[in-house]
Amino acid sequence: MDFSVVYLIRRFFYRFLDFFHHWYIDGSRAFGRRFMATLTAADQSFAVAITLRHFFEPLYKDYSMIGRILGIFFRTVRVVIGGACYLVLAAAFALAYLVWLAIPAVIFFYAAKNI
Repeated sequence: MDFSVVYLIRRFFYRFLDFFHHWYIDGSRAFGRRFMATLTAADQSFAVAITLRHFFEPLYKDYSMIGRILGIFFRTVRVVIGGACYLVLAAAFALAYLVWLAIPAVIFFYAAKNI
């Protein structure tokens, strides 16, 4: 009888600590992977990395003065819009991540408050 009670207590604490490991460590890794996948998918649409790589090249290989000026102008606008979208995505993920991190603390707070 003593063995089963000790076993159950040990399993309780093991599962209790395993919950926090799963919630904070494994969940944070999954959240980070999802964030990077979302940014990669957004970069497929906005192509900021490619735009920055070819920033000073003329637009559509138009080597006239107008083509060079418009290329820099349009690429600047594209980088600014893409950067703003990345910033909004990052802010949304940061807010969701902070809410997600606070869920267990809020549950324990309200549980302790009602005791």
